[in-house]
Amino acid sequence: MGRGTQRPDSDLDVLIVADGLPKGRIARVEDFAPVEASLASLLLEGRRAGFTTECSPIFKTAEELLAGSPLLLDMVDDARILYDRDGFMARALDRLRERLARLGARRIWRGNAWFWDLKPDYQPGDVFEL
Repeated sequence: MGRGTQRPDSDLDVLIVADGLPKGRIARVEDFAPVEASLASLLLEGRRAGFTTECSPIFKTAEELLAGSPLLLDMVDDARILYDRDGFMARALDRLRERLARLGARRIWRGNAWFWDLKPDYQPGDVFEL
């Protein structure tokens, strides 16, 4: 939905940035189970209308995102921020956008997916950071 290319079988990726998350993906997913249960009736209603959308939550702490995550690359252009306490996500995405612009990075559509050419003028031995 963020890209505007949704299909009946598209999933809904939801990034949740929170303090105090348990260690490990499984523990984080288990903590999210009550939220998924509350969405079940809406998803069922969608299935009856021909949509097979699934909710795909991704859980990160602010520290994990600031340490670097390829996940943010797709979000630079497509994210829809629903809630952003203190503007954390907006600032993180702005910083990454600025860095990508300085590198001359380009997002390229090939086949049915996007990929990034992070440094089009890359030469063997070049070192760069996002």
